[in-house]
Amino acid sequence: MAILHQHSTMAFSKTITVLTLLATAVGSFYSVDAAAAALVDSATKINFDDKLGNLSLFGVGVRKKGPIKVYSVGMYSGDDAKQSIASAPKSNTLSTLCNSIIASEQTTFVLKMNFKVGAEKMAAAIAESVNPRASNKAQVDTLKKLILDGVAAKGAATPGTTLQFDCSDEGVKVSVDSKEIGVAPGLKKAFCEVYLDDKCVSPALRNSCVENCCN
Repeated sequence: MAILHQHSTMAFSKTITVLTLLATAVGSFYSVDAAAAALVDSATKINFDDKLGNLSLFGVGVRKKGPIKVYSVGMYSGDDAKQSIASAPKSNTLSTLCNSIIASEQTTFVLKMNFKVGAEKMAAAIAESVNPRASNKAQVDTLKKLILDGVAAKGAATPGTTLQFDCSDEGVKVSVDSKEIGVAPGLKKAFCEVYLDDKCVSPALRNSCVENCCN
């Protein structure tokens, strides 16, 4: 009976060990899945996918004009930038965020409209934000025209319209509803600063990026 009891105890112990390992594995799977989940802008309830090609979603936020929630913006960039931000001292997190994104090979800002804006007004609003941060005004005019042409082709930037700005050393590539419009050269740094410097147009985006990269 003692031998039988010993075998039963050993079998029970092995079963518990297996179940524990399985639970740990399942828990790890869901933790990874949760970390890679899409984000929703709490202000507009607009959803952003966790990946854009090989770029990861860093954060989301709303662009307001007074009480109007004009659009939600999501920022995508490379894992190298995320690691730099995560390892930065808390006192330097915001400046590290901006500098790391500017130094990154590519960063993409995806704007999803929540409020209808005319083509001219939309183009002018973005150009006016870029202009004081840029040294070459002709390049800003090019960016403005690309946005105007892309939005005007569909009449206006209506709710659901997506504007995509791919920022690289080549410049800023503009796409509207997944249709490439063209590239404004030399504006990578200025465009990134619109959303990431101390006078950024969406503090909510900047805060979201810091929160997601540092946790």
